[in-house]
Parts: sequence; structure tokens; C-alpha cells
Amino acid sequence: MVSFNPHPLMQAALAEARVAAAAGEVPVGMVLAGPDGSILATAHNQVEAQRSPLAHAEMLCLQQALAHVGEKYLTGCTLAVTLEPCPMCMAALCHARVARVVFGAYDPKSGGTVNGPRVANFMHHQPEILGGIEEAACAALLTDFFKGLRG
Repeated sequence: MVSFNPHPLMQAALAEARVAAAAGEVPVGMVLAGPDGSILATAHNQVEAQRSPLAHAEMLCLQQALAHVGEKYLTGCTLAVTLEPCPMCMAALCHARVARVVFGAYDPKSGGTVNGPRVANFMHHQPEILGGIEEAACAALLTDFFKGLRG
């Protein structure tokens, strides 16, 4: 059995988060890989650009991946995101039947995966969840962004 290495996916998600930060968005980035490990979609937060609270990286990436595969489910896929998914995004990931959710920084205030309501516990599909991957790098990106906003 081949063991899963989440770090390359998280490095790609961090690259997307940096794009978000450069655009003035909260620096959250993600990638979604198919069962074979190929990247199906990448995205970063675009809440400000789209003027929509729905434009979280996860939601945008799910839409791209679903269009790419032409199916309504992402069975066997792995998602890597730099911040613990919020309740809205975690519910969408469960509905899309993503197999594994890998995240970097924990979000004790707004998380919906291992913090907050733990949405997956109430869904029919419950993905495997791995938190804290490249946590220091993911958290530093967020901390630096918000320090810059506060002056």
C-alpha cells in the first residue's frame, strides 16, 4: 500500500493562497486532486473580487473540478486547503463526496471541520480529515496578511 503524502498538495495550495494575498483577498488557497493524484482544479478566495460571501476557495474549486470531471460527485478525490474549512464549505465538500480533506491552519473561531460544529459528523458522507499539514506556513501567511491590514 502506498502511503499518502499531503505536503506536495499543500505546497500548491499555499501558492494559490499567495495569489489571493497579492490580490487583497484573505489568503486561502486550495487544490483538488483526483484519485490518481492529478490536479483537477485550483482556486483561492475571491470574496472581494466577486463581491460574494460564497466565493471561498473551496466553493470555487469544487465548481471547477465538477465541471472538469463532468460528474456530480468527486469520489476518491483529495482536497488540500490552507485553512480549516468553514461550515458552509465543509458541507459542500461532504455533498460532493470528496474522499479526503487536508488542511493547514486550524480555525478555532470559524472552522467547521475539527472546530465549531464539525459539519461532517452530521452528513451522509464523511471524508477523512487531516489537519495541521504545513500548519506553520499556512498560519504565518494568514497572520502576516491581517497584520498588514491593521497597519
